[in-house]
Amino acid sequence: MKILIISDSHGYEQELAEIKERYANEVQLMIHCGDSELPSDHEALQGFSVVRGNCDFDVKFPNEVEHNVNGCKLFATHGHLFNVKMNVMSIGYRAEEVGAQIVCFGHSHLAGSEQINGRLFINPGSIRLPRGRKDATYCILDVYNQGAHVLFYNKNHEMLDDLSTKYSM
Repeated sequence: MKILIISDSHGYEQELAEIKERYANEVQLMIHCGDSELPSDHEALQGFSVVRGNCDFDVKFPNEVEHNVNGCKLFATHGHLFNVKMNVMSIGYRAEEVGAQIVCFGHSHLAGSEQINGRLFINPGSIRLPRGRKDATYCILDVYNQGAHVLFYNKNHEMLDDLSTKYSM
């Protein structure tokens, strides 16, 4: 199962719509990890499972969402409520509470993924205001029988090999 994960688009409409359209027939789920700064009924967000970020003022967005992904539970939140700019310990505790093996979040604008105690943490970075690198990023998560592949891309849809990683699940 392939999942498009994006975050921190901070008002970008056209770029968000373009990425959504590009992957519409390739992915089975699209997640926006918050700070879209768009209303919940905005056309660019249609088809996304969206969580509320600290810069989102539409109260219709939930703080958290959960999805079943090939038998794994995926938990997504923005991250500001879990202090993810410091570490992933608090969000990891929440993932454990809900029984999630995959955790998606944004907020820090730092693209990356890591596996800690069998739990996969993914931050797609930001397509508007990247930190830690010049590339604005998003990612595709491919979850299969015994593993997962996290593929990161820049806004020109070029794969970023230095960030992309395979994991055993």
